Amino acid sequence: MIDVQKILFGKDDTPGIVAVEVSDFQATVFIRREDSISKSVEPFAPWLVVEDKSAVSSEMCTELEGDGYRYLIKFPGWETFDSVRSGLRTNRVSHYSYSSPEKQFLLSTGKTLFKGMAFDDVRRMQIDIETSSLSSESGRILLIAVSDNRGFEEVLDGSEEEMLSNLVAVINERNPDVLEGHNFFGFDLPFIASRAKKRGILLAIGRDGSEPTFGTVRNCPVGGYSKPYTPAHVYGRHIIDTLLAVQRFDVSAGRLERHGLKECAQVFGLAEPERVYIPGDQIAELFGKDPDKVKLYARHDIRETAKLAELVCPAEFYLAQMVPDTYESVATTGTGEKINSILIREYLSCLRSIPLQQHARGVIGGYTELRKTGLIRNVVKCDVESLYPSLMLSYGIKPSTDSLDIFLPILAELTKRRIEAKSKFKTGPESEKEYWNGLQGSFKILINSFYGYLGAPFNFNDFNAAEQITTTGQRIVKQIAEEIEHEGGEVIEIDTDGVYFRAPAGVDNREAEESMIEGISSHLPAGINLVHDGRYEAMISLKIKNYVLVCYDGKKIFRGSSLRSRADEVFGREFISQAVDLLLADDTDGVSKLYYDIAEKIREGLLPVEQFARRERVTAKTFNSSQKKRMAAVAQGAKVGDYITVYEKNNGELGLIEDYAHDEDRRYLEEKLHKFALRLREALGDDFDRLFAAPGSRAAIAKRAEAAGQQTLELF
Repeated sequence: MIDVQKILFGKDDTPGIVAVEVSDFQATVFIRREDSISKSVEPFAPWLVVEDKSAVSSEMCTELEGDGYRYLIKFPGWETFDSVRSGLRTNRVSHYSYSSPEKQFLLSTGKTLFKGMAFDDVRRMQIDIETSSLSSESGRILLIAVSDNRGFEEVLDGSEEEMLSNLVAVINERNPDVLEGHNFFGFDLPFIASRAKKRGILLAIGRDGSEPTFGTVRNCPVGGYSKPYTPAHVYGRHIIDTLLAVQRFDVSAGRLERHGLKECAQVFGLAEPERVYIPGDQIAELFGKDPDKVKLYARHDIRETAKLAELVCPAEFYLAQMVPDTYESVATTGTGEKINSILIREYLSCLRSIPLQQHARGVIGGYTELRKTGLIRNVVKCDVESLYPSLMLSYGIKPSTDSLDIFLPILAELTKRRIEAKSKFKTGPESEKEYWNGLQGSFKILINSFYGYLGAPFNFNDFNAAEQITTTGQRIVKQIAEEIEHEGGEVIEIDTDGVYFRAPAGVDNREAEESMIEGISSHLPAGINLVHDGRYEAMISLKIKNYVLVCYDGKKIFRGSSLRSRADEVFGREFISQAVDLLLADDTDGVSKLYYDIAEKIREGLLPVEQFARRERVTAKTFNSSQKKRMAAVAQGAKVGDYITVYEKNNGELGLIEDYAHDEDRRYLEEKLHKFALRLREALGDDFDRLFAAPGSRAAIAKRAEAAGQQTLELF
């Protein structure tokens, strides 16, 4: 009988492991018991698996059952393993293993971190610095704010030598398991390390008295893209960067336009009522005049970091109880790799071979269709609960290489546990809500990745299975649309697992909507459950996956890059936001007036630079691509990963916002305004060209002349 508990969490039940550090042939395991830390030393044998055992000369070889990587080779120490693996790579011999010795140890022993612990049981310390500049070469540390989740909070001041020495003392005395900071990898920790080196301070903050070490640039998956960062390691402790964590957290919600600490705290309601705000470029000057105000500012920073971590980190923390990896790695790797690790752990434990990846090929995706655009009232959304996981469980769709038949039992167990955790979150005592919410969040992350795993480059991938899921999903969502129309509803948009529709006559309250959806659900295959997923006073439908929803309480939800993009200039975002309000009020002439008012401000140079400057990220291509010459010219002195704010100059170059000299390219801005207006074309239909004349057109010239009371004018 399959023991799903051990498959999910590993066969070793040791509770309270908060860190693992591996040397050449042994592992040091750190265990927390309330306020005390103990450690034990265990043997460690690095390993890899190969198809052909003749490729590796080793007496420690175990033949595994099955095809693929069917020989498990173990080594007396990491140095030997690393040498052999390097040779296999050089000779292009197919093999599989992990470059992290900690992950290898956890996977082979069945241990995982934090078993039996809640998020607040580990000791978490937050660190934030205030500096005189962004450069650790020319700048210095003004203050170091430190707090932990045991009530400690202090702002360290004095000379840099004193602050850095005190920071080392505080970390070693408070003995945190986790160090947290916002942009900690990108700024605070490397700045601290650099200044400590310059001042001759041994930054001995590791549990063995060692200093932090820094690795090479890696990519942290954030939704559909990757965020480069430089990892750091502190012996015996984990480093969590809340900047990366909040970006991953916000992927589905999309509430944040920027991810700075202050912006996050404001959007999520974490800022204190009397929160002190100081522009970054004014901190050094104000520190000389009013150091107490800067200290209070630093305290507020550190409190917001702690609250943000409490919001965005628990799901990854609880995943570390299942995934054989360090907390820091779990928080910066994709969910497909997490599933792969769990599967490989069980297969090696059962002495089964590890399958080779299937070669990539295209897979038919989910069904999307836009049937109606414009302003639509009385909108309802119905959604199939966890469509793809439900299809996998209902139709028994799994990888063909899963000879142990554990893929679907794991998915079923995660689904069951999530339902239980969600129920306890809703009905349990207030003191336990954070625990259950974090736990259900970790289950959700894995559940939603099982389909994606099948079509990605992992050992148990299966493109035929992935396609069976999507094609079955297409049939079901089309059936739902037909049922809605049969009931008198008007379908607006179909998107993979949900349908937006205008409710039919007489269906004008939530109870009636739910009754209608429940009736449609009863006609669907067993195991597929259609639910009410939202009701809206209005919807402005523009393009597929691009729309505005207006809730009955007046709240507006923007979806799609044509309506909200972090790359858009402020004036464009504000134009669209105000235009939406006017469209909802059926005031199309008001939208036109708004457009021409902004155009006039652009022409007269009355638009502040903050309105039309845009934030650009410096990447490797900035300096290497011939198409990025303009960016490279203004990015001198910046490093990859930094952000700079630029605007279009009238000489065709880019300018930095701090060098603005009323030399913007106004023609470019007029054209950009018209492009913003074009995003609303579907909402206005045939009236669009009448309401928004393109720059330089006859209609634009006439419109401007009419406004100015003149007969002739220069081009718009």
